[in-house]
Amino acid sequence: MVVLKPRIATPELNIDTLQGAWSLTEQTPENFTMIVVYRGLHCPICKNYLKELSRLADDFTAKGVNVLVLSSDTKERAEHASTEWEISNLTMGYGLSVEQSQAWGLHRSAGRGVTSIGIEEPAEFTEPGLFLVRPDGTLYWSNISTMPFARPHFKEVLGAIEFAVTKNYPARGELV
Repeated sequence: MVVLKPRIATPELNIDTLQGAWSLTEQTPENFTMIVVYRGLHCPICKNYLKELSRLADDFTAKGVNVLVLSSDTKERAEHASTEWEISNLTMGYGLSVEQSQAWGLHRSAGRGVTSIGIEEPAEFTEPGLFLVRPDGTLYWSNISTMPFARPHFKEVLGAIEFAVTKNYPARGELV
């Protein structure tokens, strides 16, 4: 499994979104691009998590952060999530491949049938991750998980971004 290190260039990421093609190399944020990987339409925790992000989207923009949310879901499932979860203000990527997930060090799981909200899990899907990427394409911060639980709170991420930018705080965890 790949472990991405801060201060090192991130893997290429070109993804389809509900708004059109998206490429990490074409992002020009003032401070960071934040990539939020969610499990998919079947995940009730993802729904609440992305609704929180949707409410704070303007705050991230004000902090100079471009935001992408993405999953290994199909376009149809991503459209359904965007509409049903009322998060159409987020750039929503879909079709994250096994190879892309592996390149970013993300965990994958096998589907286990219908979830508590009555939606079938895909045969395979990617588990959550959150990445802050500097405008030069290097990793600043990451958080990956094997489970849907206990993800970073977006209010705290906003505070961390404010601190990091104001104090010119270096990316940490760079040692091998």
